[in-house]
Amino acid sequence: MAQYSRLEVAQVMKETGLVPLFFNNDLALSKNILKACYDGGARLMEFTARGDFAHEIFGELTKYAISELPGMIMGVGSVTDAAAASLYMALGANFIVTPVLREDIAVVCNRRKVLWSPGCGTLTEIAQAEALGCEIVKLFPGGIYGPQFVKGIKGPQPWTSIMPTGGVSPTEENLSGWFNAGVTCVGMGSKLISKKIIAHKDYDQLERDVKSTLALIKRIREK
Repeated sequence: MAQYSRLEVAQVMKETGLVPLFFNNDLALSKNILKACYDGGARLMEFTARGDFAHEIFGELTKYAISELPGMIMGVGSVTDAAAASLYMALGANFIVTPVLREDIAVVCNRRKVLWSPGCGTLTEIAQAEALGCEIVKLFPGGIYGPQFVKGIKGPQPWTSIMPTGGVSPTEENLSGWFNAGVTCVGMGSKLISKKIIAHKDYDQLERDVKSTLALIKRIREK
């Protein structure tokens, strides 16, 4: 069962501006990645469930976060149907992220007041997601659409909260483009939790990178 309501999760997304995301089937490594992100200041983690037995890894990570990382909000990405969403919520997922808009996922998440963020690529899809109760829409793949697309959406729909994922990197130029366009937060995967960091198990570097990325987002927002 989720520890945080969808409104609480949405608020943390807005406050921090960053949702790190990753998947690995090595539990020990995954715990170290999660702790490095936490120690760097991140308070959300999207576990992209793309491998066999991913639910087993996620369940253990969630138990670890509850016992050792107070305030860390665990969620799951790459969820493709209602059954999977229900499974992960039973394992403690506080938010569900999907690559596409699916009403069946909306229904099961709304029933439990769990935040769900569907991947959308048109204004029509975004409007449909919001009509189904979506708090924060995932713009995916973000790199294809870019900040100008966000500006276009915010014109007629200033109330829309957007989280681009894909095409987001921890540079001032990239993040300034997104946040100045009006995004609520960004999802960041391999540009933050890189293959190099994972291969070398350089958790100290990851902690530094997360900390500097959060600081950069804060500076950009304050300008």
